[in-house]
Amino acid sequence: MTSENKTPAAQRFSLFIPEHHEGKQNDISHVVTLDTVEEAAKCFVRAYKRLFNPKIWHQVGGALSAEVSLRNANGSKERDLAEVNDHYRIDIPGPGTRVGDGYDWVVVEAIEDHHDASAAEEWMGLRLRPCRNPETNEGDIAHFFQDKATSTFIIHRQGTSVTASYHGRNEVPNTHTASGIDNLRNRVVTSGAMSGLSEAQWSALMKGFLQEEIGG
Repeated sequence: MTSENKTPAAQRFSLFIPEHHEGKQNDISHVVTLDTVEEAAKCFVRAYKRLFNPKIWHQVGGALSAEVSLRNANGSKERDLAEVNDHYRIDIPGPGTRVGDGYDWVVVEAIEDHHDASAAEEWMGLRLRPCRNPETNEGDIAHFFQDKATSTFIIHRQGTSVTASYHGRNEVPNTHTASGIDNLRNRVVTSGAMSGLSEAQWSALMKGFLQEEIGG
């Protein structure tokens, strides 16, 4: 979709996605078209609620996906739906970071809410960024990417079509921390991400956001 033919909503959420300067860039999307606007509006609500409720990501993303939980600003308490300054605590298969107490952590940096079922278009956006372990707020970034990386998710309905998309920007490996073990671990994890494994996982998650009811 070029800048000339983007819809007004698409133009706005393009500005919500950070510019890319270095490292890897990812853009993955999945779209479904429903029979009626009413059905599409229901799909849209279902999809963005799943996005904001990461504890079901493993269920909708499949066996290879990470276990993710939503925590409050200091990481100590589980929450139901994400708000700005909350944290997603990520338990990917294999060893986690020492500084993250075995987990990777990202903070909810920004949310855009343009939910309007009566409109021709509506969208919701969520942007995540690698961060320190919020339970200690000490040490290095507790994630396999540096904190210049961002993960932006968009749920967009245009008429009877609903799209779930992921946009990774500036995905640079976090391999210069004070922990040699964390550096090695992060190098191994990002080598998988750089080789394309993450694309398959994100693709499965985008499809999962849009599938029919699963209890999420």
